[in-house]
Amino acid sequence: MKSLKLIFPFIILCCVAIYSCSDDDSVNSNNADSFDRQVMLANWADNIIIPAYQDFNTKVTALKTASDTFEANPNDANLNALRQTWETAYISWQNVEMFTIGPAETKFFRNFINIYPTNAANIDANISSGNYALQDINRNDEQGFPALDYLLFGLADTDADLLQFYTTHSNANNYLTYLTDVVNRIEMLTNEVVSEWVADYRTTFVNNSGNASNSSSNILVNKYLEYYEVFFRNGKIGIPSGVGSGGLLQPSKVEAFYKKDLSKTLCLEGLNAFQAFFRGDHFNSTAKGESLESYLDFLNTMKDGDDLSLLINNQFDASRDFISSLDANFYQQINTNNTQMLEAFEALQDNVVFLKSDMMSALNINIAFESNDGD
Repeated sequence: MKSLKLIFPFIILCCVAIYSCSDDDSVNSNNADSFDRQVMLANWADNIIIPAYQDFNTKVTALKTASDTFEANPNDANLNALRQTWETAYISWQNVEMFTIGPAETKFFRNFINIYPTNAANIDANISSGNYALQDINRNDEQGFPALDYLLFGLADTDADLLQFYTTHSNANNYLTYLTDVVNRIEMLTNEVVSEWVADYRTTFVNNSGNASNSSSNILVNKYLEYYEVFFRNGKIGIPSGVGSGGLLQPSKVEAFYKKDLSKTLCLEGLNAFQAFFRGDHFNSTAKGESLESYLDFLNTMKDGDDLSLLINNQFDASRDFISSLDANFYQQINTNNTQMLEAFEALQDNVVFLKSDMMSALNINIAFESNDGD
């Protein structure tokens, strides 16, 4: 009995020691509550989101100028200039599409700017009747960059034949008007979103720095991951290549369907922007600030003995390698070797576990969206 009394305190001490070691080796350290989310939010707003939006706004202004020039004088040179500004603006869009928060959410920015495939039949009907309301959310697949893709590249097989729709066609004025209205709406919505970010929303966003479900970081990280799963992984790669449709290939659902050699460029730009945000890279700069990466490092977040942030970045890089090996024309890639598209999808999918499960758990952020694919 005496020996048991002597052993019992020893057991207690061992348990405490084991618990302490276990605590030191856990996924996170005890730094969680001391990370300054407000500094991270300020970096996001001032060095990534607002500069990216301002760059996009500049590109949209150039698109508007080229559209006005083409409307006044629809010729080959002005058509080519308009096409180039559309492409440049579309690439820039990939840097802001993930930020569906605040004014971009209330104005359904993504829904009006980049829903694809576009509804060509409805666009033709709108032009024929001259009766349409682009502010109607039900018209979201009849406008934006995908609609311009159709209007600038999809009306005919040759440039000469396409140009006739804006010059000698019996409804040429309506074609020009519709094209102009689509561009004007992109410009109007972009101006509104950027203006609200700069005027008031930036302060609201940065000051909402808690860790509740309605805090800026929790909302934006959810929007960020939803973009990655639903609009990037599925939209750009998965759906066209038959993932989730029983292997039924749907190449007509690629982004930039009519300007077919642009789809890979848009995809890589989107991936680069997504990873840059994770790392806290300043827009168009080599500088960086507080970010999801630095947050995970601050928490000493490990997975299978490796830094989680390193695993995530490595998987981004692996995904980039797979996507880079694809044909510039995703439509052609799907029709000739869809296996490579599926491999790219799987590379993107492999990061979902790191991001959606491990990262969100480490940051104590609950998932607030459904991807409807079992992830």
